[in-house]
Amino acid sequence: MGKFENDASKLLEYVGGKDNVKAVSHCVTRMRFVLIDQSKADVKKIEALPSTKGTFTQAGQFQVIIGNDVADYYNDFIKISGLEGVSKNAVKQAAKSNQNPVQKLMTNLAEIFAPLIPAIIVGGLILGFRNVIDSLYIFGDGTQTLVATSQFWAGVDKFLWLIGEAVFHTGIPVGICWSVQKKMGGTEMLGIVLGLTLVSGQLVNAYAVAGMAADAWAPDYVWNFGFASARMIGYQAQVIPAMLAAFTLAYLERFFNKITPSVIKMIVVPFCSLLLAVMAAHFVLGPIGWTLGTWISDVVYAGISGKFRIIFAAIFGFFYAPLVITGLHHMSNAIDLQLIADTPLHGTMLWPMIALSNIAQGSAVWAMSVLQKKNAKAQEVNIPSAISCWLGVTEPAMFGVNLKYEFPFYCAMTGSCIAAIISVGFGVNASAIGVGGIPGFLSIMPQFWGAFFLAMAAAIVIPFVLTLIIGKKRLTTEDRITTVDTEEEAPAAAPAAFTKAEESEEMASPASGKLIAIEDVPDQAFASKAMGDGFAIEPTDGKIVAPFSGTVTVAFPTGHAYGIKAANGKEVLIHIGMDTVELEGKGFHGRVRQGDTVHQGDVLTEVDLDYIKSQGKSAVTPVILTDGTAVTLLKKDQSVQAGETGIAKLS
Repeated sequence: MGKFENDASKLLEYVGGKDNVKAVSHCVTRMRFVLIDQSKADVKKIEALPSTKGTFTQAGQFQVIIGNDVADYYNDFIKISGLEGVSKNAVKQAAKSNQNPVQKLMTNLAEIFAPLIPAIIVGGLILGFRNVIDSLYIFGDGTQTLVATSQFWAGVDKFLWLIGEAVFHTGIPVGICWSVQKKMGGTEMLGIVLGLTLVSGQLVNAYAVAGMAADAWAPDYVWNFGFASARMIGYQAQVIPAMLAAFTLAYLERFFNKITPSVIKMIVVPFCSLLLAVMAAHFVLGPIGWTLGTWISDVVYAGISGKFRIIFAAIFGFFYAPLVITGLHHMSNAIDLQLIADTPLHGTMLWPMIALSNIAQGSAVWAMSVLQKKNAKAQEVNIPSAISCWLGVTEPAMFGVNLKYEFPFYCAMTGSCIAAIISVGFGVNASAIGVGGIPGFLSIMPQFWGAFFLAMAAAIVIPFVLTLIIGKKRLTTEDRITTVDTEEEAPAAAPAAFTKAEESEEMASPASGKLIAIEDVPDQAFASKAMGDGFAIEPTDGKIVAPFSGTVTVAFPTGHAYGIKAANGKEVLIHIGMDTVELEGKGFHGRVRQGDTVHQGDVLTEVDLDYIKSQGKSAVTPVILTDGTAVTLLKKDQSVQAGETGIAKLS
């Protein structure tokens, strides 16, 4: 029997069974599912499994964090389930059916840059180290660098530039062209050749173009065809020209593959595709891409360095973490690289803020670790997540801890906002990207280290303190102390937690607003009483509370519906608004989960009524007794308050 067969069997059950799994794969630390119906996944039970360190949903995938043993776990899962595992790419393609157009665009952008990240990180570390040895004046009474005092370190500095230049000057365009071809199913070598034509030594280096005199171009750096001519410009470090050229090559190759007879494809397809792509890249797309890239970097640079730079920094610092959730943060890689290529200091002020956001999220998790020091199960996620975050990888911390409890996420966003203001206020620039979190200081230009360390202190202290203060009030005893029981709870055990008074308590209104008859609800399924008798409330306040004490039997992931079973056997379903499931959770801020114990008046969720109405949805909330209880209204068409009793007679 495999080490994880027992947990794998339970995981299969908790994700909704074999029939609910559209595709499954795994990466370095996570099981990746594409579920037919994500609402069937019982997150609480999954996270209670001993081998599970957390769950989250991103880019249409339901992901279960396992850790370093994920490969063995995956093998046991496949054996138990009888499912056929697929590649990560196949899972990504299947997951796109759950995404909107913007999410699909961002996913595609992420897939292009993801293979380049290891090289970018290496390049960032090397350039950061070179900053230390050739730009810090700490020798000779503060007048010399290490390179200036040692021939050995001068040689090291010169040698390391070989790698740094390869990554950021020539590697980025070549890597993008290769990555696009790989993603589009084209010939990868053609992508590499196309990229090399963009950074060829025959061309004027992109960094030298601005300084070229008008009479210096011809004849050596001009293609003269007699009837027309073009300057021989290189696109070192340029992102947008490379992307435009790469997609052109991919679609040309597809086109010629379709129209070319099989017997001559080997000659015609690569020749025509590459020749036309290179021509388009240098004569049309390159100049257009260069202009677009310059516009983008100019706009961003103006925002960072202009009169409103503090406001720009505050907005970027506060909202960067939410961008990570949506996947939109991948746009920043291209912008960072463009800023490094175009701005006067050849640096970027975005990357320091990203590194600070990483640190802030980790600090919030570290505070949660202090608050939950007696919760062994929580600590299995908290400590590794905090360390990972401080090293620049935020997803485990955000999805495994901060978003789960919500308030740490907002505390981290606040700290990131203040840290970003400090960073931009002092004009902190990074000479490279890829190194995030605390090691991110290596990417910072040495003259800005002092200011960056000040911003880093804010990113560490503010989220930590805020999370501690709020957490002491918000976290329950179970969250802070109790280790989660991995065994399933006996359904009959819940009522024992209630007093006799609670078992016989009178039903209260779950919301403030106008009490209306169930027959007047604008939905036939409720108005016909097919689901049971009840009433409805047209709410004037977004706070929805428990109408009586009991156990939460239904808590939809979208936050729009809750079911409670009382100790005396009565069951109620509260459906907030009409067709609000289509909002996919937006506007709903759930406070309880399935299996929780609630007492009369406890808040189930808080709802943004204005948002619901702005989306064209009715906020009328049916309250249905699903156990067959008959309902007689005592205050029909009158205003009631949340928690008010005496509104209806149950029989």
